[in-house]
Amino acid sequence: MPGRTPSAPRCAAIVGPYLTGKTTLMEALLHTCGAIHRRGTIKDGNTVGDASPEARKHNMSTEISAAAAEFLGDRWSFLDCPGSVEFMQDTYSALKVADVAVVVVDPEPERAHAVQPLLHFLDANDIPHMIFINKVDHAHVPVQAVLESLQGASSRPLILRHVPIRKDDRIEGYVDLVSERAYAYKPGESSALIEIPEAMQDTNNQARQALLEELSNFDDPLLEALLEDSVPPKDEIYDYLTKDLQENTVVPVFIGAAEQTAGVLRLMKPLRHETPDPSVTLARLGGADGEPLAQVFKTYHMPRAGKLSLARIWRGTVSAGAHFGDNRVGGLSRLMGYSQEKLGQAAAGDVVALGRMENVRTGDVLSPDGIAAGAMAWIEPLKPVYALAIHPERRDDEVKMSAAMTRLVEEDPSLVVEHDPETHQLLLRSQGDIHLQVATEKLRDRYNVAVTTEVPKVPYKETIRKPVKQHARHKKQSGGHGEFGDVQIEIKPLPRGNGFRFDEVIHGGSVPKNYIPAVEAGVKEYLTEGPLGFPVVDVSVTLFDGQAHAVDSSDMAFRRAGILAMKDGLPQCSPVLLEPVCRVTVSIPNEFTANAQSVISRRRGQILGFSPKEGWTSWDEVDAYMPQSELHDLIVELRSLSQGIGSYEWQFDHLNELAGREASQVLEARKETG
Repeated sequence: MPGRTPSAPRCAAIVGPYLTGKTTLMEALLHTCGAIHRRGTIKDGNTVGDASPEARKHNMSTEISAAAAEFLGDRWSFLDCPGSVEFMQDTYSALKVADVAVVVVDPEPERAHAVQPLLHFLDANDIPHMIFINKVDHAHVPVQAVLESLQGASSRPLILRHVPIRKDDRIEGYVDLVSERAYAYKPGESSALIEIPEAMQDTNNQARQALLEELSNFDDPLLEALLEDSVPPKDEIYDYLTKDLQENTVVPVFIGAAEQTAGVLRLMKPLRHETPDPSVTLARLGGADGEPLAQVFKTYHMPRAGKLSLARIWRGTVSAGAHFGDNRVGGLSRLMGYSQEKLGQAAAGDVVALGRMENVRTGDVLSPDGIAAGAMAWIEPLKPVYALAIHPERRDDEVKMSAAMTRLVEEDPSLVVEHDPETHQLLLRSQGDIHLQVATEKLRDRYNVAVTTEVPKVPYKETIRKPVKQHARHKKQSGGHGEFGDVQIEIKPLPRGNGFRFDEVIHGGSVPKNYIPAVEAGVKEYLTEGPLGFPVVDVSVTLFDGQAHAVDSSDMAFRRAGILAMKDGLPQCSPVLLEPVCRVTVSIPNEFTANAQSVISRRRGQILGFSPKEGWTSWDEVDAYMPQSELHDLIVELRSLSQGIGSYEWQFDHLNELAGREASQVLEARKETG
């Protein structure tokens, strides 16, 4: 059985879907711990969490907000994490270093799907977690129905710790099933201890028995006691609950209303008694014993403080001015939202901000020797699902924009900046449209770089359907040497995906061998933009005859002759437009699968099939071919029909002929843009 409450500072990540009240809960926890004297509100924009300008503007968490508190002599770090799937990279980073997660959910059964990606991540990474059903002070809340829906989203059994006390179809308090005490909510204050209502005795006894029976599945001594009709002492039940949470075999469920501080103190107490020690978390992450160790899990670039690396200290102590190899800690502070409290030293378990460590990145493990490469595995950046082409409004800002975007990606690895070699656009790829809005706002407001965005160009190609033989002569006479190059070529289509091939079958030296590479260079130059205005692919060109002049022929002349032959010949080859087609895999709860298939079909997709998503309960994966032109805002539509959690992955697969109205629209747009 677990021993005394751990003495090392511990860390709890507060997570949950968008709009469930995570920031409000952290505010209530900080107030309950005495870390703040007055609770802020989202409406007034004065909470400790969501303190960044972007979070305040969008009324949503856009990055991790850290805060520190002390409760009954124990030090705590709370990490308020984004709930939107578009900012989930930060949430997953916080969860990796947390000792426990508090999953905040809505009191609505139909919203249970929204929490499943989080629960799946917690289960897959073996992170202890508890659920807090928030907002139960609202009108009728079917707690049992919520619990059943949540159980369908979790691979671990959920253990209800509180039974609601109802009056006139409203929840006005709860019974704690372990302590067998009842509490009445008092808005803005700690709940008041009351007698268990007589009418609830049977309900309480049944729920308590169900809790014990579920625990007995993981605890043999408890099973033996129950088989003998023996009720174990409360202290033993708490010990079982502690062990099972720390081993992540069960998920305790609490109820409350964070806005009214209802149930918050009762949540803080099991957090204090049952959350594992940081050393347990370190062992889960694969950290071995040894020298002092810290891990960076979030990078900030603050307007005045410069670069801050938010880190969890796993072993030893860290001081301002300490060195991790060549990396010197330029300052040490504890964060309270956007506020910083300078520290001289921090110990194992603490979450601190390390100042101006320019060479350190998110996920790095720090030891006295420097960055310990591969010491503990870190999460991979999420794959982007939305993109815009981006460029500065002022050309003079190009260098400044490049530096600013490097910082954005350092803060959020799920942002990707890349230059598209086919469309020659700079693309900013992200997790969604709001994610990109926030990124461009940071560029403008933090780095003074105003940018313009547009839908990325689609890398259309063109090819030909029939062969042709073409003769071309480049001849120019001026003072001195002239220019002369004469070629005869055969242009033929190649099977799809064969690219470009150049051959020569010159006999008798009609075109000297030293000029043949120049002809090929001219042919390739023209193929960069064919008669339809796009790069030409799947074409074979054979040089079979020509003429040269002893004085006026040159590489330049034959290169121009090659260009002219292609310019005259290719339009006769029945050119046709090709569009890129991608292999797409849509992941979605199975109750929305039919809707997702309709979306794919409307976007000219070809459905290849669907199957259950491996490792996910009640989720499907739909495989399809889809034109790349239809993918731009696909994520927006998928999320709108799936409570914000549907997603997809894609990769280029092949080129396909495009005709009819769609082709006409593409060609017309190409003419307009030149």
